[in-house]
Formats: sequence, C-alpha cells, structure tokens
Amino acid sequence: MSDCLRLALVGCGSIAEYHLAGANELAGKVAVTALVDPELERVQSFAERTGGRPYQSLAEAIAAGGFDAVDIMVPHHLHEPLALEAFAAGKHVLLEKPISTSLASCNRILAAAGAAGVVFSVAENGEFWPELVRAKELIDEGVIGEVVTARANFVYGYDPQWFRAENPWRFDSQKTGGGIVVDGSSHWIRPLRNWMGEVEAVTAVIGYPFARMQGESQCQAIFRFESGKTAVFEALNIDGVLGPQDWWRIIGREGEIAIGDGFEGQLRLFDAQSPNGRSVMEASGYNGAFAREIEDFADAVLEGKPLQAGPEQTLAEFKIAQAIYESARTGGWVRPADIA
Repeated sequence: MSDCLRLALVGCGSIAEYHLAGANELAGKVAVTALVDPELERVQSFAERTGGRPYQSLAEAIAAGGFDAVDIMVPHHLHEPLALEAFAAGKHVLLEKPISTSLASCNRILAAAGAAGVVFSVAENGEFWPELVRAKELIDEGVIGEVVTARANFVYGYDPQWFRAENPWRFDSQKTGGGIVVDGSSHWIRPLRNWMGEVEAVTAVIGYPFARMQGESQCQAIFRFESGKTAVFEALNIDGVLGPQDWWRIIGREGEIAIGDGFEGQLRLFDAQSPNGRSVMEASGYNGAFAREIEDFADAVLEGKPLQAGPEQTLAEFKIAQAIYESARTGGWVRPADIA
C-alpha cells in the first residue's frame, strides 16, 4: 500500500460534511477517491467537491475499485449490512457510532472484522475532541486534585441539520436502535470513562418529551464507577430553544473543569488562583475531533499502528446505553457487564 489512504465515503449526509473536512486536513495522507449515496444529486455534489467517483451503492463502488477503506456514515440499521459487505471485499472500515442497533448485531460486525483481518475502527469523536483530551491531561497532571465527581450534559434544542428529510430516520426507533441515549450518548460517556474509569453500574429514568421521536428524547442517569465514585449523565433533545449550558463539569478536590457552550467548545479551569475561572486553551470544539480520528484510522492502516481506542470501547458504551434502558424498565441498578 502507498503512503496515502484512498478512502470511500459511504453516506453523504450531515455527518459526512465533518468527516470530509477532517479528511481534507490530511491531504497527502488521506485522499477521498469514491463517494457512495443512493441519492444521486447528493453524491454527485460530494464528488464534484472531492474529485472522487460517485456511486449509488457500495457494491457498485467495490466492483469499480480504486479505494482501500470505507468510512461508513449511514443510519444505524444499515451499519451491519454495509460493514459486512466491506469486510467481505477486504476493505478497512471506519464506522460511525454506534456499532449497530442491537448487541447481537454489534457482535456479528466485530466477528466479521476479526475474520477479515482488516482494520476496524469506530468513529467516536469523544476520544479526540480537543477540549476533552486537554481535560484528561489536566486531571493526570493533578491540576484539580483527585476527581470527586463529574457531570455530562448532552442537552440541546432542535437542530434541523440532524433531522433532514420529511421523515428523518432519527425519529424511527427501529432505525436508530432506540433514541437519544443510543444515538449520541457515547460522545458524552467516553470522556467520563477516560476521566473516571469503567462504569460498574447505572440507574436511570427516560422520557419522551419530543413527540415526533419514537425513541426516548430525555434521560437522567447516575453512573457508579469501579472506584465507587459517581457521575451524573443527562440527555435531552426537544423541539424548542434552550439557553447555553456546560456540557461537562469535572469536580476535583482542588478545582473544577468546565467544558461548554455547545459544539464550539470552551474549556475553563476554576482553582485557587482563578476562582472565577480562566480559559486554558483556544476553543476548538466538536469540529476539532474529526481529522484526529481519521488520522488515527489512517495510521493503523498505513503504518500498522494500534488504534488509540479499539471498537471494544464503543461496544462498552453500547452496553452502558442498554443498561440505561434496562434500568429505566426495571427501576433498579444495572451492570453493563451483565448486558448480553
């Protein structure tokens, strides 16, 4: 293989815009050479912008060749058939989270990846989001002392960018595998795990305030970690307007880290020297993660480097989401390790 990864973008919807921007930052290491989407106008638009060849199916693209790996960004219920098709063709796979809509489907995808002997990565930008990475560094440096607790606040108002089409697939629980918890919570849960360790048990309630969404659009949960410490996870999506609020807060014995203001990102440190808080890095936000996660995948393919976080990490977050659902159903504490 050459020193440049030839990549096919499979799915040209909203999230593909972020992946394409990330790939463009890696010119010379990553080249988008193929685009796949059943909507002809959309795939042709991406092809014009990249110089890649447009296809309306993955099978058509595989038959034509010209790429080494696929970046799959489609509704969740399509993850398994497209990933398995790519593995069967010997393609390396970067797959948007969650892995799939059920644990059985996740396990089939992982087994197929292992049998194919290719690189398989799940695109979890919570691993690479610059503010979240810097928060981990500050914790490891002891800047806020021992971590006492944290809060992850996945709360945002209705944004049509993520609900395109007359009947958006995210409103259909059969296509998402649930609602807001399985769809987006991994971005908030991954940093909690990086900061506080493995989740031992969860207790949660869920609600349905967004009437058009079949799956849950609200969740309040408490996570108990193996250390015995706890954190709060909240999720809410409503078809209304919400004011700005922090998306994460990490409380230590000697200070606090706050990360907020939505997708734009901002990290503030509160300690004895700055009780009113100070910024400790230039804001990067959600957009800053994509080039890093694609480069991590490319390095694994081109150079054989280990992934920073393998797909088993995303599987763990899928089990946490399922534990939230089970706790909401039973009203008790549920161990993600018991999800089977």
